[in-house]
Amino acid sequence: MQLATIRAADGTRAVRREGDDLVLLKAPSVKELLEADSLEAAAHDEAGGSVALAAADFAPLIPRPEKILCVGLNYRSHILETGNQLPDYPTFFAKFSRALIGAQDDIVLPHVATGPDWEVELGVVVGRAVRHAGLEEARAAIAGYTIVNDITMRDWQRRTLQWLQGKTFEQTTPVGPFLVTGDEVGDALDLEVRCEVEGEVMQQDRTSELVFGPAECVAYASDIITLEPGDLISTGTTGGVGWARTPPVFLKAGQQVRTVVEGLGECVNTCVDEER
Repeated sequence: MQLATIRAADGTRAVRREGDDLVLLKAPSVKELLEADSLEAAAHDEAGGSVALAAADFAPLIPRPEKILCVGLNYRSHILETGNQLPDYPTFFAKFSRALIGAQDDIVLPHVATGPDWEVELGVVVGRAVRHAGLEEARAAIAGYTIVNDITMRDWQRRTLQWLQGKTFEQTTPVGPFLVTGDEVGDALDLEVRCEVEGEVMQQDRTSELVFGPAECVAYASDIITLEPGDLISTGTTGGVGWARTPPVFLKAGQQVRTVVEGLGECVNTCVDEER
């Protein structure tokens, strides 16, 4: 099953993909679907009518998640290119919901930053409340998977040892377009991830190269705090980021960024300068 949140005249609307059409549901977003007693039932509680996939205006998949947790240094190739050793535990940082944009929205490059960079990531969407979970319970708590591009302002990220300030600038993080349930993508254990800038492949890897997989990330996070339906975990990026290149390469206004995860669709976003 594939679910999304689109913008409509009266706000946002959850939809279910049926081929090239998006069936309108009664819930205002995917978050409300996940909070229902039965996701299957809520995902088939139709409002009447549909929207053509090609005409959809995608909002962030979960417009206002309670928590957005991100994992740093979680692909072997990225760890090696940054000169680090494989970690014993996941490295978590957070984002705020104002950072999120839809799968086709513009990425706003802040005028105070000089190092905007790309990071294709597999996103994990929590489907039920979970605390102190083992791996099997954590796996069962995953509602599905999505695409995240953790656009990062490297100059701000590297000002201090804490990463958050470079990671959560407003209107910078594409999420979507769909929540795809695990049965369609083999629980996302071996999917291609790819990021292209102006048609040039910058990152390409497989989720099988993650040091900590989706269930491990959910289980570890659940020891810290109760995860709730709609919480988003971004599982980390692979090698090929701009700042690790020689010389470093960063995003510029007018460039198109295409973020793809096999079986989950794509985010296609244009970079624009922040209005001043």
